[in-house]
Amino acid sequence: MEFTLLKDLVLLFGLALMTVVLFRQFRLPSIIGFLCTGIVAGPYALGLITDTRQVEQMAEIGVVLLLFTIGIEFSLKELLRIKHLVLWGGGLQVGITIAVVAALGVLSGFSWQQSAFFGFLVSLSSTAILMKLLMDAGEMDSPHGKACLGILIFQDLCVVPLMLFTPFLGGAGNGLSGVVIVVAKALVVVVIAHFSARFAVPWIFSQVVKTRSRELFILTIIFVGFGTAFLTAQVGLSLALGAFIAGLAISESEYSHQVMGDIIPFRDAFISLFFISVGMLLDPTVVLRHPLSVMLVISAIVLVKWGVATGAALILRFPPRPALISGLLLAQVGEFAFVLSHAGQKFGLLNGEQYQLFLAASVATMALTPFSMRFAEPLANRISALLPAALKRGTRVSGLSHERFPMEDHVVIVGFGVNGRNLAKVLTGNDISYIAIETNHHTVKMERKKGTRIIFGDASRPEILSHALIEKARVMVVAISDATATRRVVAQARIMKPTIHLIVRTRYVAEMEPLYQQGVNDVVPEEFETSVEIFSRVLRSYLVPIDKIEGCIGDIRRDSYQMFRRISRRHSHATGITGYLSGVELATFRVQAGSDIDGTQLRDGVLRERSGASVLVIRRRDEIISNPDPVWQFAAEDIVLVLGKADQLAVTARLFNRE
Repeated sequence: MEFTLLKDLVLLFGLALMTVVLFRQFRLPSIIGFLCTGIVAGPYALGLITDTRQVEQMAEIGVVLLLFTIGIEFSLKELLRIKHLVLWGGGLQVGITIAVVAALGVLSGFSWQQSAFFGFLVSLSSTAILMKLLMDAGEMDSPHGKACLGILIFQDLCVVPLMLFTPFLGGAGNGLSGVVIVVAKALVVVVIAHFSARFAVPWIFSQVVKTRSRELFILTIIFVGFGTAFLTAQVGLSLALGAFIAGLAISESEYSHQVMGDIIPFRDAFISLFFISVGMLLDPTVVLRHPLSVMLVISAIVLVKWGVATGAALILRFPPRPALISGLLLAQVGEFAFVLSHAGQKFGLLNGEQYQLFLAASVATMALTPFSMRFAEPLANRISALLPAALKRGTRVSGLSHERFPMEDHVVIVGFGVNGRNLAKVLTGNDISYIAIETNHHTVKMERKKGTRIIFGDASRPEILSHALIEKARVMVVAISDATATRRVVAQARIMKPTIHLIVRTRYVAEMEPLYQQGVNDVVPEEFETSVEIFSRVLRSYLVPIDKIEGCIGDIRRDSYQMFRRISRRHSHATGITGYLSGVELATFRVQAGSDIDGTQLRDGVLRERSGASVLVIRRRDEIISNPDPVWQFAAEDIVLVLGKADQLAVTARLFNRE
């Protein structure tokens, strides 16, 4: 029938929807739900899907997109920066695991080729499952999180060479000459990709970005990714290798963050099909026919990987506790092992029974990973308590970050026009760090050359805000002129960090109300500030004295912004202390030499009597004094945190400034 594939997809996604929702109730990863969906719907169980070939072809797209995004995430520069943890930790784990499994295979009577291939399969862990669990638990920055991340990066990079060498283990290659030919082809493709990364890909994307068409941008991503994969397949290499190289080419351009944001929804949809297709290939009766064999393989995989990964972390001088935790978390078979197992069947390295046994054990180790996450810490504590004190010391674990601009407590600037650039200049002058987000590729290129911390992308996408480290930021300033886009950015920012202080520039006063309803803290209407500039210039034309003009500006701003703030308070998202501070604000002032406040003491009452405001904190150089004593004497350059109403703060400003 013409619609057989469509019917199968609707059936699979509908069943997956129910299964994943059920699994999420038990806090199990979605991937486990997809695998179980495939098992239930496959030809070996309910038989809802009998022809799996078309679904497998769709699933291959998921593998291509997954490797494409891995290539984008792991740029060559980034890999060089963290090479010690990735190369040594990952290299030791993968190399020793392959060697140990191969030795066990040979001792069990398998050929060395089969045994080495078993090592290939077992050496890989699940990046998708483990990264999701670590992120959900907030443990990405923990020592064991860093160890897992470094090893997983190396494993993902090893997928391509492992896939290249699988045919030679199966005897499909032409011996040494065949290896040389494949390596030569790979080198040629890598060289082409390198020059593409420097010249062709940036040029293509720069031309597309000029059109300001998001549809064209997405089509270009798909063309580059799948086009490179197709070309590598034509010269005898794998689709996966081509997709990975295409990702690497894009990773070196300023468009990488936006590409990631646009491609992830496609990747997630197709990769779910991949896991479903793996589940459809599993025959559940294998577990019933060979329960002991399945249990033995599961135990061997967990024990070998736990021991080897723990040893690799210890060699890198991690303390025993995080080394044991990271080892247990890595003790499962990864999604790319399924891709390798397909190749192994094709080249005779796995027969049907062995393949089913491997699938059963792999699915089981994946399903055990959430429980490993839950019990890893108490188990590691118990084991490390038994170790001698000399082994417990370890060394300090160096930091690891995949961000191009690692920072915290910074400002995120959305839009790098005149407002954004001026803000960045002021922040730099006050030693406040920032990251800017801009959609104009010309601006990004020019600012990057100046050393500006700026990324290209749409700030309404969570991936872009994540790259800007919004979770660690204190303030976000949205300085773009598109009202609709501004609301999308604000909504996404509030979801990702509810406590961030949002300041938004808008064109019209009428747009303030919806923004305050969305939880924006401060809105600066361009229409109002333009009117202030206009009337000040009109007054200058009539030779009105400057001090009188500034007084008019102060009065207008004070009255109008009080009105704006009443709107803000009416729709404020803040709770707790803000209920006690209604109508008052916090402001900081610097004591200028010769000002009215300079040289006075708090008990003199100059500030309190003349302005009505209260002093909360005073900073003098590196010393910070909270709730200062009445005998405190103000000196030039003191920074004073003051609490008061808007009109009180206006008077306070005059006391601190030298006339």
